Amino acid sequence: MGKPTGFVEFKRDKQPYRPREERIRDWKLQMLPWPTDKLQKQAARCMDCGIPFCHQGCPLGNLIPDWNDLIYRNRWQDAIDRLHATNNFPEFTGTLCPAPCEGSCVLDINNDPVTIRAIELATIDHAFEEGWVKPEPPAVRTGRKVAVVGSGPAGLAAAQQLNRAGHWVTVFERDDRIGGLLRYGIPEFKMEKRVLDRRLELMEKEEIAFRTNAHIGVNVPVEELRREFDAILLAGGATAPRDLKIPGRELGGIHFAMEYLTLQNKRCEGDLIPDEEFITAKGKRVVIIGGGDTGADCLGTVHRQGALSVHQFELLPRPPDTRATDNPWPQWPIILRTSAAHDEGGIREWSISTTRFSGTNGHVHKLHAHRVEMVRDGGRLDFKPVPGTELEMQVDLVLLAMGFLGPERNGMLSQLGMKLTERGNVWRDGNWMTSVPGVFTAGDMQRGQSLIVWAIAEGRSAARSLDLYLMGRSDLPAPLP
Repeated sequence: MGKPTGFVEFKRDKQPYRPREERIRDWKLQMLPWPTDKLQKQAARCMDCGIPFCHQGCPLGNLIPDWNDLIYRNRWQDAIDRLHATNNFPEFTGTLCPAPCEGSCVLDINNDPVTIRAIELATIDHAFEEGWVKPEPPAVRTGRKVAVVGSGPAGLAAAQQLNRAGHWVTVFERDDRIGGLLRYGIPEFKMEKRVLDRRLELMEKEEIAFRTNAHIGVNVPVEELRREFDAILLAGGATAPRDLKIPGRELGGIHFAMEYLTLQNKRCEGDLIPDEEFITAKGKRVVIIGGGDTGADCLGTVHRQGALSVHQFELLPRPPDTRATDNPWPQWPIILRTSAAHDEGGIREWSISTTRFSGTNGHVHKLHAHRVEMVRDGGRLDFKPVPGTELEMQVDLVLLAMGFLGPERNGMLSQLGMKLTERGNVWRDGNWMTSVPGVFTAGDMQRGQSLIVWAIAEGRSAARSLDLYLMGRSDLPAPLP
């Protein structure tokens, strides 16, 4: 490595953020760029570990030690070449990925890991600033046509790879804009949509076609795709939300997280949404049910809308501050994680189970819950009420952020007669093909709710298998074992 003693000389630094009082008053990106000299010191912490476990922690197989060393040596253009070799969209992962690579960093055995994600983001941002990221249309076209259904990270990665293989690619998106969850699920303060639009503009220059308001199986017949394209790749995501089926669920003021986040993102895009259709937390007592990333996205949005108060409930117990004995390195560390949204305010509660809602005039006004204890019953996790811990809370808005159950079954999947797994995801074989010949799948639609790095990695892998199916050979990068 460029500085073998860097991990001894330099401590891990924290990602700089805009002041809390400033950032909660707008929708601009909450993070600040790293000064170059500080970033190079962080890259110098990448040790000559012999076996870089960060590789196995990253589903994309990013060449992390390579570009860490290049950044330390001030060779930014070489670094972006290494980064793009395995990752189509480092500006997305550098912002949104929870960085499982850092949990597998050898330094994390007894020290703070390398700030891999921050270095990745700085590398791609610098590359765009210097004009090094340019369209890469194929030199030769195969004449084959491929339909990609879904424009989230899996669909976009597959589309770019298939286009580079020379196929004519059309991406179909049911919403009015391209991007899937990147567009309407991720708040503007977490990733400004100009970043997404910048990449989409490059992909259009690479001659990838995009069709919005194209809901396959609803306003675009499935048979149209089967007839007009040589192959189809399904990357529609896991968009069926987990509901909370308890008494009072039908009351007004109780909404799924994605319904809430989508409307705010549309307003940030400049759409005129009537007040009677908009969901706002302004001046309201809010409870967010679900303690994951989507819940944190709701939390940050609630702060910016001006909520009177906000509580975030999680069914699971509070994670430990450091690794537990049954969670050793290089496993993903199951520890307490505090996002920027949590630093902005609100009260977090663990081991809370909501039992019912009550209200007046058809609108929720009270949440009823109790504390629970997590126990194992024959290897199965269960949550038992703790006697005497019943509680009531005045609420005006409840946001359900409890994850997703898989893809929506009605419409496209049912019309295709698609085989599903026991968990309700789209079944595929070892070559990423579904039970319907010529129809492939990738991302959350077949994996279930997961990380952006898995989506991009699977989009790349499925693209190679589809290319092999069409051409009998492929020059696209081989997937990870």
